[in-house]
Amino acid sequence: MSNEIVMYGPDESLIGQLRDAAPDGVEIQWVDSNQDQEESARALSNTRAIILGGAIDFEVELAAKCPELRLIQTTSAGTDKLDKAALGELGIKVSNNGGGNAVAVAEHTIALMVGVYRKLHLQFQNVQDGKWMGNIRPDWFSQAHELTDKTVGIIGVGRIGSRVAQRLQGWDCNLIYDDIVDPDPELISRLGLTKVDRDELLSTSDLITLHVPLNRQTKGMISDREFELMKPEAVLINACRGPVVDEQAFIRAMESNKIMAAGVDVLEVEPTPENNPLIDMDNVLITPHLAAFTQEAGVKSRAFAMYNSNRVANGEEPESVVLPDD
Repeated sequence: MSNEIVMYGPDESLIGQLRDAAPDGVEIQWVDSNQDQEESARALSNTRAIILGGAIDFEVELAAKCPELRLIQTTSAGTDKLDKAALGELGIKVSNNGGGNAVAVAEHTIALMVGVYRKLHLQFQNVQDGKWMGNIRPDWFSQAHELTDKTVGIIGVGRIGSRVAQRLQGWDCNLIYDDIVDPDPELISRLGLTKVDRDELLSTSDLITLHVPLNRQTKGMISDREFELMKPEAVLINACRGPVVDEQAFIRAMESNKIMAAGVDVLEVEPTPENNPLIDMDNVLITPHLAAFTQEAGVKSRAFAMYNSNRVANGEEPESVVLPDD
């Protein structure tokens, strides 16, 4: 039986779903990541493409013992756990999920915006406590806002950021963006986006939403200086990666009311410690890093993983390759 495509992970929980997503005639085997490195190397000796089963690493030392390996494929958007530079020196490329979860994360981003503006987490808490209109603190009403007509600053307009912009068009928002790459001009025009520099975006946006990968350039990109630039009524949304925001600076900003509120799906350390002060702040809505997890996103991500791995198994170049520092 062919072993050119492998799911590498601690258990077989995903193998059935990957097989369901495989093109006709394409086979995939499971190799246990819990076994020792020498056993893994023997099992992967003729493997050309590996699909990582879950948020696990793939050690460069093991990759060096896999002479046929040409692709490490993730079913997530993030690839920061993989040493792409060292793997590249071995002739191994890394690909992410090709935007399989982009719609899910974009929709979750909008949910965070609305949730923060309408304080849905606090409203739900009140219902659980048996409190209704007459018993709710009046300042919660004074801090409730509409998304319509707000200026939304999007940092990163790739697969997810562009879909956030597309969905915000129906909310009659003023959309501005900053990106280190130049997106397709036709896309920018169609989405009604206006390019501004980073400092202008931070200082003029009512809502700032982050959609960048985690790498050396983006780690801590939102810190004390950036919070100082934001308006007191600004809202920060982060559904990309936790370390993109300097968490201690984040805590300081929220404690001192530098900005009005925040909605985040990610934090610097996950699970976050129980004593993290952000958890108990009324002006912070936190979800547990589940923005990408929908049934539809899973189907699309697994289908792309199988498609891309099959390309490499057939001697073709992979798509959605993530370069070092990207």
